[in-house]
Amino acid sequence: MPASSWRSAVQGRVLLLTICAAGIGGTFQFGYNLSIINAPTLHIQEFTNETWRARTGRPLPDHQVLLVWSLIVALYPLGGLFGALLAGPLAITLGRKKSLLVNNIFVVAAAILFGFSRKAGSFEMLMLGRLLTGVSAGVSMSVQPMYLGESAPKELRGAVAMTSAVFTALGIVTGQVVGLRELLGGPQSWPLLLASCLVPGAVQLAFLPLFPESPRYLLIDRGDTEACRAALQRLRGAGDVAEELEELEREGAACQGCHAQRPWELFQHRALRRQVTSLVVLGSAMELCGNDTVYAYASSLFWEAGVPGEKVQYAIIGTGGCELLSAIVSCVVIEKLGRRLLLMGGYCLMAGWACVFTAALCLQSSLPGMPYLAMACVFAFILSFGIGPAGVTGILATELFDQTARPAAYMICGVLMWTMLFLVGLGFPFIMEGLSHFLYVPFLGVCVCGAIYTGFFLPETKGKSFLEISEELHRLNFPWRAQGPAWRGPEVTESTEL
Repeated sequence: MPASSWRSAVQGRVLLLTICAAGIGGTFQFGYNLSIINAPTLHIQEFTNETWRARTGRPLPDHQVLLVWSLIVALYPLGGLFGALLAGPLAITLGRKKSLLVNNIFVVAAAILFGFSRKAGSFEMLMLGRLLTGVSAGVSMSVQPMYLGESAPKELRGAVAMTSAVFTALGIVTGQVVGLRELLGGPQSWPLLLASCLVPGAVQLAFLPLFPESPRYLLIDRGDTEACRAALQRLRGAGDVAEELEELEREGAACQGCHAQRPWELFQHRALRRQVTSLVVLGSAMELCGNDTVYAYASSLFWEAGVPGEKVQYAIIGTGGCELLSAIVSCVVIEKLGRRLLLMGGYCLMAGWACVFTAALCLQSSLPGMPYLAMACVFAFILSFGIGPAGVTGILATELFDQTARPAAYMICGVLMWTMLFLVGLGFPFIMEGLSHFLYVPFLGVCVCGAIYTGFFLPETKGKSFLEISEELHRLNFPWRAQGPAWRGPEVTESTEL
């Protein structure tokens, strides 16, 4: 084998294994814990009622059972909110890789609570466990794309960052399969189903320590040139990394003499206006578009569409399979088509399918086959989400912000994402009850707004270095260069300070 081919093979293998080790205990856990809660819906509601009857001698009213169940579901994104606030300080003080490793403490604690909840007769243990898995997901959803985006070469940065969406979809499918009645979805095995989140956490603890820390973190945050060079050589193979190291040093040198930014300070700088606006608008749109509610309430959604009860669990697996397929396709084509086209196209398609879904629900009692058209629309909606919003939104904080502002940007993005997910998760059962056949109309409006904003305001970052992206964003924030200050590089020197 020629030397160049051998180096490429080594680079590809180490980078791929790093992606897998980070992903299995990262966004895989997010998708897995998002979907496994759907299978034991009725069993947990029955357990809640039985527990209350054993304590008080009388059952809970139906609306209170629904409220407790909604809280169990919604505490997951609430924990994610806390995790997002924790992610920035962790990524700064411990580094990207160590943050992912330490994050598994929350998974272990949650698995213990889930496993013993039935024996203890405590649905409060389920609530606390869901909160802790949410904290773990909140940390990993911020730190994993940061770690991978900083470790990848610029020509592969988009594809590597998109693997976070691939692992999310893979976790969703795995959770749906494991949750089948024939496996762990039965009335007696649901505590084991919820506690199975321990397995991917253990896999990450075993393999992630074998791979290097983010080279950018080592050089710009820690000032360790030799450790950065060693990490680059492991990730890139035996080739010369001098050019990339020089680019990192230029990026670090551009930060000299500036103070560190806090998350709230990002809103105060005109030079970051477009970046912060894009993060807020598109981060909110990703959660308010209604896709993630499908996984938490898939059973109810398909029952509403008229799908026969015995076929619902298999239809649910199809939803996760759709997102996994589209995430893989998007990962392959993102460096050819670019970020803007995938994001705008995804939202446009989602808006179209939401219209068809609403029409199918309205006509299901008068025309045959409408339940299956509605089910097909749900699949198409998820496919469209996976094409763009699922993965591209997670890249924004990595590419639109410089190295030292990035942890603060991920904190803002995480707080927004998990807050919106909490509100939608808590309110979706009542949206279904109140709007009935028109339950997807609010999400339709969000998709239209996301497509419009992307088309008019989001710059393309495909194939550009972080310095080139910073220069372009500076021109967009200061369209009349004579009125704006000269660009002197990133606003921040050390991300070791929040």
